[in-house]
Amino acid sequence: MKTRILILLFAVYMIQPQNSTLAAPTKDTQVIVYTSVDDVFARPVVSKFQEKTGIQVKLVPDTEETKSTGLLNRLMTEKIRPQADVFWSGDPVRAAILKQKGVSAPYHPSATKGLPQLYSDPEGYWTGFSARARVLLVNKTAFPKGEAPTSVMDLVNQKYKGKGCIANPLFGTTSMHAAALFQVLGAEKARQFFNSMTENGVKMVSSNGEVRRRVSGGDCAFGVTDTDDAQQAIREKKPVEIIYPDRGSMGTLIVPNAAVLIKNGPNPKTGKAFIDYLLSAEIETMLAESEAAQMPVRAGVKAPIHVRSLDSIQPMQVNYGKLAQELDELSRGFLKEWASWQK
Repeated sequence: MKTRILILLFAVYMIQPQNSTLAAPTKDTQVIVYTSVDDVFARPVVSKFQEKTGIQVKLVPDTEETKSTGLLNRLMTEKIRPQADVFWSGDPVRAAILKQKGVSAPYHPSATKGLPQLYSDPEGYWTGFSARARVLLVNKTAFPKGEAPTSVMDLVNQKYKGKGCIANPLFGTTSMHAAALFQVLGAEKARQFFNSMTENGVKMVSSNGEVRRRVSGGDCAFGVTDTDDAQQAIREKKPVEIIYPDRGSMGTLIVPNAAVLIKNGPNPKTGKAFIDYLLSAEIETMLAESEAAQMPVRAGVKAPIHVRSLDSIQPMQVNYGKLAQELDELSRGFLKEWASWQK
C-alpha cells in the first residue's frame, strides 16, 4: 500500500511542473497587441513576426463600427493595471490621446531611421509608418464626364444635394478627419460645414466600409472614405473611381499608422521587439503589396503601381498631436450633438 502511494505522489510531482510550464508562457515569449487595424491586414504581419522571432502574439482587434474608439477607452480603463504591451493604431490621433492620458511610454527605436518626423511624436510616444488617405469614392455612373465632385467641400455643394455620404464622425478615421477640418478651416467654418451637410442631405452611415458599399451600389453617388476601402471597391470591379480631393486648396488628409508602447505593459521587452518589426521597411512593403494598399512613408520603399506615392499627393497641413485634444473636445460636444441629429 505504501509503495502504491509513493508511486502516485512521484507521478503527480513529475506531471505538475510540465503542466505549469505550458499554462504560463514567460515574458520573453509573448506579446499582447491591441489594434484598430482590420484583422485581415494585421494578422499576416503578426504571423510573420511569430515566424521570425518565436514570440507568440495575442492580437486584440476593435470592431468596425467603433474602430479605434473602443480599444482607446479600454486602454484608458486599464491604465492602472495595463493588459496590453502595444497599441497598433490605424491613425495617430488615438495614439496622441493615449500620450495625453498618460497611458503610453516613450520609445525611440533605431528602426525609425528613414521615417519622416512629420508623422511621429517628437518625444517618442508614438511613431508613424505606412499611411492611408482620406479620399472621395465616386460612382462613375452617377455623373457625366467631368462633373464628378473633386473636393470634400462638395458635400455641401447644392449641385450634389442628396448625393453624398460619410461615416459617423464619432469613430475611426472620420473622427480624425472632422478634427482636421476644424483645425484647417477654423471652428466657425467647420461647424457651418457640418450643419450645411445636414441641409444638403448628406447621409451619415455606420462606417467607412458602409460608405464603400453605398457608393458601389449606387445608393450614394459619392462619399468620403479611406483608400483601403476605396481600393476594395476597385478590386471588386465596382463602377467607381478614387479622387484625391482638394489639390490646390486644403489638400488630402494623410492617415499614417501609429505604433505605441503601453506604459507598464506586462511584456515590455517583446513589446519593443514588435514595434521594431512594425517600423521596418519590410512591413511598409508588405502593407503596400497587401489589399490594404497602404502608402509607404519611408523613402525608397517600392510599392505596386496602383498605390499612390506620398510625393504625388498634396497633403493637408495638420498637427497630428494637436488633433488629439481637439477631437476629445469635439467628441464630447459638437460632433456628438451633430451625429445625434442625423439618426
